[in-house]
Amino acid sequence: MEDLVKFVQDEFVTKKEFPKFNAGDTITVYYEIKEGNKTRTQFFRGVVIQRRGSGATETFTIRKMSGTVGVERIFPVNLPALQKIEVNKRGKVRRARIFYFRGLTGKKARIKEKRN
Repeated sequence: MEDLVKFVQDEFVTKKEFPKFNAGDTITVYYEIKEGNKTRTQFFRGVVIQRRGSGATETFTIRKMSGTVGVERIFPVNLPALQKIEVNKRGKVRRARIFYFRGLTGKKARIKEKRN
């Protein structure tokens, strides 16, 4: 049964091509918002805290600071409203899920940039 579900997801769910990114990367997500009968594009720039799931159910969580308040947002990878994703910085972290990042403030909350 799982093979059948996976086959249907692979065949019929449209996948968009986004750049590869991992936890610790700073990315900008552009997505469409519908207000009444008008649509506009809004962006959300922050650090990727985690990627979870696989296939059609994959999601990623982004955290940004809005003033002194931390704001997190969860995006499904195959959300139809997603327009594009830009990778601004590649971060060097040792974990796949950096929940400890929530408790850091000031200079401790900086992530080293990955050197190529």
